[in-house]
Amino acid sequence: MQLTESKRKYILLGIVTFIIIGCITAKVLASKQDEEFLTNDTLYQQASQLYTVGNYAEAGGIINELLLRQPNSETVNYLGGLIIANLGDYKQSAILLQKALDINPHKVEDAMFMLQFGEVLFFAERYDDSKMVLERCREWGWIPEEYPTYQERITELLTQMENME
Repeated sequence: MQLTESKRKYILLGIVTFIIIGCITAKVLASKQDEEFLTNDTLYQQASQLYTVGNYAEAGGIINELLLRQPNSETVNYLGGLIIANLGDYKQSAILLQKALDINPHKVEDAMFMLQFGEVLFFAERYDDSKMVLERCREWGWIPEEYPTYQERITELLTQMENME
């Protein structure tokens, strides 16, 4: 089968048209994704800044919106867990921190995360879970540079749990 010159032109024109339509579609979809990313990043930065200055109520409102937008984000769940804990809802905080750990199992290697998780479990009255997390922290012997009394805090929480029994 021989292709005539006009058939070759139509095939080439079809391929070029397909590529151009694909590029336009990709650009439109990418711009929507960029806008969504910028919005989410702005919300995260606001929540983080409000958390840092201690404005937990306002940070809680923002983080709840962000959790609806990005329910499977490790960093959003982690920050949400910290904010919610400071608002006193330790059960919800434990759920968010557990979700952050489920998303990124390597968080068990983060000494501060593990201490925060153990404390939240303690205040959520999940003593068995808290004891397991804190015992693991003690076994590893971590002492983060930013928290030199890390091991003493672990011992304090474990002692409180032993005194409850």
